[in-house]
Amino acid sequence: MRILYPLMASALITIVPFLLTFEKGQDIVRGLFGYEYFAILLLIIFVKSKLRFALSVAWRKQFLCTICLALLFIALISIAWMDVQNLLAIKGWKTGWHGVLPFITCSLAIAMTWKTRPFSFNGICFVLFVALILHLASYNQYANQPLAQFPTIDYLDRIAPKSIQRKEISNEYRNKYVITDSVTITRNYIDTTRNNVIILVESWGAPLDIKRFEKQLKIFEGVHYIAGIHNRMYSRTRTAEREDLLDEIHSDSTKKKDSTFLPQFFSRRGFRTSFLVGNDSLKHLRNKYLSKMGFDNVLYLKGFSDADIASKIDSILADSTQKNFIAWTTSDTKFPLDAFSDMYHSKAADVDSVYTLLLNESLRQIARLAQKYPKTRFIIQGDHNPIISPIEFQEKFYRRWVPFAILN
Repeated sequence: MRILYPLMASALITIVPFLLTFEKGQDIVRGLFGYEYFAILLLIIFVKSKLRFALSVAWRKQFLCTICLALLFIALISIAWMDVQNLLAIKGWKTGWHGVLPFITCSLAIAMTWKTRPFSFNGICFVLFVALILHLASYNQYANQPLAQFPTIDYLDRIAPKSIQRKEISNEYRNKYVITDSVTITRNYIDTTRNNVIILVESWGAPLDIKRFEKQLKIFEGVHYIAGIHNRMYSRTRTAEREDLLDEIHSDSTKKKDSTFLPQFFSRRGFRTSFLVGNDSLKHLRNKYLSKMGFDNVLYLKGFSDADIASKIDSILADSTQKNFIAWTTSDTKFPLDAFSDMYHSKAADVDSVYTLLLNESLRQIARLAQKYPKTRFIIQGDHNPIISPIEFQEKFYRRWVPFAILN
């Protein structure tokens, strides 16, 4: 089968450098053939057949075919060179004698395929499409042994500027604070014997700089607290609200899954349940899901600042004859911040300054409430790390990690 020649030739270019740089114990995932080599070799065979035909036609077509063939040769050697550099970079080796490998392997590959009968251009497209589908299907099942190798993609990934590591929490954090990927913080810390205030702080993300986090926690000095960081699966406020207020998921008699939320749980125990937010009911489609959670009162206080809502909660807690379960999502630190007309193109330092002032003030309002009502349990969490903001500013925070603090 004529397709085997370019396939074996592409495998030759891919595997030889790998074998010649192989060391015992190495763990490098490597494809069996180079997809880009395979494509270029098929095109070389195709253009060569056109050149043979062009010899008896106009010189312009002959010249064009020759140029195309030369460019394909250069592309083949260039990609092979990048592939060798990728392998050497993994090991930290200098190029040395390995620099001749692309020229040798590519020359052998062209010699292997030189007399192969060409496919039509449509045939080449079809073959490449099938090869890509087979690679993806195989990779989905056997990720440790891919069929195809993509040197150019690997090379571009290697030389591209690396973003700041924002997924793994540092050991410094792990040694000092509670670190968990659980979404059951609220359920773990609620207290059915007294008032509970569940606060979701808008865009309160876990900063990469632990000293910044410690400055935020100093606001709670004078109040007994437990602090830590936990992982959010999604960067959405509405998802965080439902996660934090979820009691349990169960199946009914028809085996259909249903959810019970904490407001329903506390209502059955005689608590008055309230939800407060400084937005209208359409924001995050709260009108569709809050009504199903079982709150006695849902207060959409559009235009109210966090300080205004803190005063409202103060007046609710002042009634000592009634136990309360209160949920509040803050809004002063919601992005895009009102102070900026073009959030994405604003200076990261300016955004950071305004955000820090607003966040600290919201945390102070919470701390004052906790100091005034020491017998009330306050559970505070971020809904997600800051988004809809300059990338430089976003990179100051861990991705999808948020702080939590349990007061009193």
